[in-house]
Amino acid sequence: MGLSRSGDVVGIADDALTFALEASRESHPDEYMGLLRGEPASEFDIGHDGLLVTDVLIIPGTESNPVSATVKTSMVPNDFSSVGSIHSHPNGVLKPSQADLATFGKGQVHIIVGHPYGRDDWVALDREGKRRSLPVYDVDLDDPEDFFDFTQEDIDAELGIDGDEL
Repeated sequence: MGLSRSGDVVGIADDALTFALEASRESHPDEYMGLLRGEPASEFDIGHDGLLVTDVLIIPGTESNPVSATVKTSMVPNDFSSVGSIHSHPNGVLKPSQADLATFGKGQVHIIVGHPYGRDDWVALDREGKRRSLPVYDVDLDDPEDFFDFTQEDIDAELGIDGDEL
């Protein structure tokens, strides 16, 4: 196992980064903003303890324009365990602004994605806005489409209902 504590963010899943890059590109020229969610890295056999960023959560009601994005904190799910944030800089500057730094208090890692939103157009930062390492891992994540892959028969079986009873 790698050298990290069980709660440390040790990397980001390639699919999560790809999603954020695409969302940033689609939001351009406005800023994009989301929250990062992690899962135990041990579930992905990457040789590390800690957390792997696996999801980018889009918060309903987020307001965005070319110079800022604001998340409505009242819309953040109560059960959501954020490990940080991600947002874009349409001007391509990969340095945090003073406003960015003011929002970095929660979470371990904060990502800024810059125009033109390519694979090398992002940085990971700590709470103080200093660059930090965040390796990208090509891991198999659960397909969100699979969450809805069930039939009425599956529901009946889960509830213990015999189809002939109806």
